[in-house]
Amino acid sequence: MRSVHIAVILSALLFLSACSTTPDTYPRTSSHALTTYRSTDIGRIIEKEVARHPGKSGYNIIRYGREAFTTRIAMTDLTDRTLDLQYYLWDQDETGRLLALHTLRVADRGVKVRVLLDDIGLQGRDEMIAAMDAHPNIEIRIFNPFSNRGLHALDFLTDTDRVNHRMHNKTVIMDNAFAVVGGRNIGNHYFGVSEDINFRDLDIAAVGPIVREISKMYDYFWNGKWSVPISVIVKKKYTMAELEKERKKLEEKVKKDRYPYPLAQDSSVLQHRLKQLLKGFVWTKGEVLWNDPEQMKRSEEKQTHTMVYALHDRLDKVKKSLFVESAYFIPRNEGIAHLIALRKKGIRIRILTNSLKSNDVLAAYAGYNNYRKELLRNGIEIYELRDDAGASRIINNTPVKKKVRTGLHAKVIVFDEKDVFVGSFNLDPRSSRINTEGGLYIPDRTLAKKVIAYMNEGIDLHNAYRLGLDSSGKLTWTTIENGKTVVYTSEPKVGAWDKLKVNLLQMLPMESQL
Repeated sequence: MRSVHIAVILSALLFLSACSTTPDTYPRTSSHALTTYRSTDIGRIIEKEVARHPGKSGYNIIRYGREAFTTRIAMTDLTDRTLDLQYYLWDQDETGRLLALHTLRVADRGVKVRVLLDDIGLQGRDEMIAAMDAHPNIEIRIFNPFSNRGLHALDFLTDTDRVNHRMHNKTVIMDNAFAVVGGRNIGNHYFGVSEDINFRDLDIAAVGPIVREISKMYDYFWNGKWSVPISVIVKKKYTMAELEKERKKLEEKVKKDRYPYPLAQDSSVLQHRLKQLLKGFVWTKGEVLWNDPEQMKRSEEKQTHTMVYALHDRLDKVKKSLFVESAYFIPRNEGIAHLIALRKKGIRIRILTNSLKSNDVLAAYAGYNNYRKELLRNGIEIYELRDDAGASRIINNTPVKKKVRTGLHAKVIVFDEKDVFVGSFNLDPRSSRINTEGGLYIPDRTLAKKVIAYMNEGIDLHNAYRLGLDSSGKLTWTTIENGKTVVYTSEPKVGAWDKLKVNLLQMLPMESQL
């Protein structure tokens, strides 16, 4: 779920005199990923398998929410020496609290934990975070922190150029031996347990040499000047006594929470199946793609070696097909021209993004809305996810409640049915030019086949609308409902007010920020 990045609150101007600043100078220490990963329990198991595939790394996809959360809990519980987490959002809900509690428990037994969080979703949460940081085995840093801890919107008014750049990465690494990279933040929405809206998403699990590359990226972010220890940001020094108070509150909340799956059982099964899971990995050479925070501060024309350049380079080499699944798809004129040029070469292009009803960010939909007709006129296939798609199995292995909405959050590209990209990178201006992002590029047909099977679930007409143009050039949405083909001639399942809001948003000069 994307938070609002530019909050314009006129009343905030009344409080500008109360603005504070983030500290520029303070004692700080560098730390790096574990070098003795082969000596850990997980490292020994993995390295035996790595030895059978010299020079290659192992990969597998994590399709569904339940297994995605279980994997993170199992990684936390299995960690022997170090645990590194990097997230854009870590919500205060059932899954957020569970992972926090498991993180505390693993730190209790001596595991060194580093947590790097973007500040966009942390307003009002300094106390709990600083208390966790008081643990001798936990260190928490905040990426590009807001100066005004009580009202982030003030920084958007007074320090826009700085705070507009956010860390959108999502990574977890255990013992520098096993990593998960993808689109999921920490929160109920991403793991199929929300009673409001659940997101279709995708992660990649990785072992082997690629994990050390992922750790290098993590260390770069962690040790950079843009990552500030929470202990420096807060006004007081928190103690273990205060941590214990916060832990008790956390434990009480977890006792009352209703996480719907048998987590302990799932985690135990996953731990025992680790060796079997490794045998299902695809072994090949891969590459970590990421946006350097230093690059993202530069103007668009001065940015080099960013993710968008790497992906464009691969796009220029496409010969057969391009399959895209992106929560927010705003190609802009340059992207449109690129896609049309590929289509004229006979390349099949297929895109799945959110419908208006499934989209959690109306502004993003308004930006995408401008480009649909031109893409369709040029033979590019467009699908939009239905908000009731969760009633199928695209969120979890079992259907979820029909009343719960479904949204798309995945960021996946398959080139020529053989090369895969999975990560946090949306095909929009913000991911391309403003935020930091991270993902894995993996050239392998076997993995691509698995990913395409996953993507085909998304475009099934029981789960999505296929867009088209009628004889007069107007948009149509074709789907299957109750076993029958249905064609809509306006945005399906939404009222006039939502359509009007999109039209109003289209008038605002904000596309470059979406």
